[in-house]
Amino acid sequence: MKKTFRPPSVPLVTVDPYFSVWSAEDHLYDDHTVHWTNKRNSMVGLIMVDGKPRRFMGKVEMASDAEYIEPDILIQKSLKVDPLTSSYLFEGDGIELEVSFTTPLLLDDLDLLTRPASYVTFSVRSIDGKSHDVKIYFDVSGELCVNTPNQKIVWSRKMINDNIVAMRMGTEEQPILKRIGDDTRIDWGYCYLAAPQTTSLKTVIQSYNGRKQFVESGQLLMEDDEQQPRPVIVDTPVMAAVLDIGEVQESQSSHYLLLAYDDIHSIEYFGKHLGAYWRRNGLTFEEMLVLAVEQYEDIQNRCEEFNHKLINDSKSAGGEKYKDMLSLAYRQAIAAHKLVVDEKGEVLFLSKENFSNGCVATVDVSYPSIPLFLRYNPELVKGMMRPIYRYASSKEWNFNFAPHDVGCYPKANGQVYGENKLEYQMPIEECGNMLIMAASICKYEKNAGFAKENWALLTDWANYLKENGLDPDNQLCTDDFAGHLAHNANLSIKAILGIGAYSLMCNMLDEKDGEVYFQMAKEMASQWVRMAAVEDHYKLTFDSTQETWSLKYNLVWDRIFGLNLFPEEIVEKEIPFYISKQNKFGTPLDNRNTYTKSDWLVWCASMAKSKEDFEQMITPLWDFLNETQSRVPFTDWYDTVTGKQINFQNRSVVGGLFIKLLNQSDGVVSNEDVNSTVRSS
Repeated sequence: MKKTFRPPSVPLVTVDPYFSVWSAEDHLYDDHTVHWTNKRNSMVGLIMVDGKPRRFMGKVEMASDAEYIEPDILIQKSLKVDPLTSSYLFEGDGIELEVSFTTPLLLDDLDLLTRPASYVTFSVRSIDGKSHDVKIYFDVSGELCVNTPNQKIVWSRKMINDNIVAMRMGTEEQPILKRIGDDTRIDWGYCYLAAPQTTSLKTVIQSYNGRKQFVESGQLLMEDDEQQPRPVIVDTPVMAAVLDIGEVQESQSSHYLLLAYDDIHSIEYFGKHLGAYWRRNGLTFEEMLVLAVEQYEDIQNRCEEFNHKLINDSKSAGGEKYKDMLSLAYRQAIAAHKLVVDEKGEVLFLSKENFSNGCVATVDVSYPSIPLFLRYNPELVKGMMRPIYRYASSKEWNFNFAPHDVGCYPKANGQVYGENKLEYQMPIEECGNMLIMAASICKYEKNAGFAKENWALLTDWANYLKENGLDPDNQLCTDDFAGHLAHNANLSIKAILGIGAYSLMCNMLDEKDGEVYFQMAKEMASQWVRMAAVEDHYKLTFDSTQETWSLKYNLVWDRIFGLNLFPEEIVEKEIPFYISKQNKFGTPLDNRNTYTKSDWLVWCASMAKSKEDFEQMITPLWDFLNETQSRVPFTDWYDTVTGKQINFQNRSVVGGLFIKLLNQSDGVVSNEDVNSTVRSS
């Protein structure tokens, strides 16, 4: 029987790279909630049952001079992480409390997807046959709107439409889009705690002493704190709400609060400040909050429906453990991006390369992430590519291969990786990525119009691979942490499939050279087999000994595209070999080290012919997530022996885990459909 899944870190609020709060503990009350960088973003939850206080969320701290006895915990009984919702169940004092965190990241509704609003729903019922008087306290600290707690903040409140109470906090200085880099948090805009105003709701903006008042009396302090501005670290200000639920019976009583963030401007795009996608038609932040409240019931129903569908699809495709991984990865993959529109009104879906170097719109981060977005909305893959096309066609880009990125988040003004020195570029990697991504959109949509818009660049990159791709010289690939490598067999596969992808697009556009490029790719694949083959597997590099090996994850696109450039026997040899090299927490990336990449591991597993082999390859990854002491959002780079994170966390690349769903018939283009489309064109 499968153990209950224990995520290394639980997504609570997941909107974008800045508005992102997690619980990195087994129980919601074990410690402070944190930003994905594991810096404190404290939220606290207390409950009063028949006059007796309990804590169900966060750590309760008081001002230094406060006399205070911390309340006992309300025992957590279970945790369930669904694609859009994380739900905790607590019991004690005759009641059951369910606390659910929902961020409605529905990929078929981009307006809703980009609303910077997340819901916390509290559902209470009696479980001992008696009625109980219940009040719930919830607060959000000023830590959510600063990079460091020594920054000064201000606060205020407002009634919206006479029926929504909204409290907000933000820095005094408001350095909009000034701070760049990786391990950073937002320090502009305003964090909100809002709710429909009812007689049962009381709110206050106060220091930690507001918690003390609730624990002692079940009431809030009457007046907002007026000592502002002040640093967050000094008598930390919090926005607090109390829901006086009253007498609770056996039937469930539910109430909700809204967490939101007004970032004002989201991205600097080639010198221009852009707002989030939801603002594109002039909607104000207050109007957005009104919609978020008015549509609460409908949004919850839609999220529940999507959760149910994705859970069923993932279980059907890969089993219970695969379902657990996709449920954990879904919100992370999306919220590692920001969605905006350019001056032409076209979608830009910009990733942040989290816990790596903070690059924005990194091509080799987009490439592994696309299975999720191909499955549910390929327009977002276009949004990943548009910034690269724009930069590559500008005078600022001096190379004849594809760029790596367009800046450092949130400034997308041009590549920063490797200081643009040739020796630090990834020419074959990024050309192959862009061609494969372009072809995947064409295949999925059965339309090559997007490729045609950028045909000159795609042709240049295909020709670059033709000249340089079969036997790569000493250069980096997406696994740049492993260092430069010459004659990289897996990188060669990417080049060959990039050329194959180009031939596919040629055919869809009725370009005359489609067959020429296809035959070229076919011949290169034959040469690859002769250069890489040993008795029971294929080598790491063409010039290495027979004992070397690596995960040939790029090969998966040969199957997805239906190109059949490489013989099937490669997969038939490689999958058993990968299984034979498994450590406790999975198969290493290659023979040089014991670390692996979770996205590439699942890509290789997805090529297995049997469900048993697939599950055998991914089970150690599930075990890693369930057992690791590295309590961070889903890392994609970890050690297969120790189960420790090497680096990287909260990255969009976990969207790659959805690749197994691309083999399912619902909503995706099958190889038969693809080949039919190519033939008819």
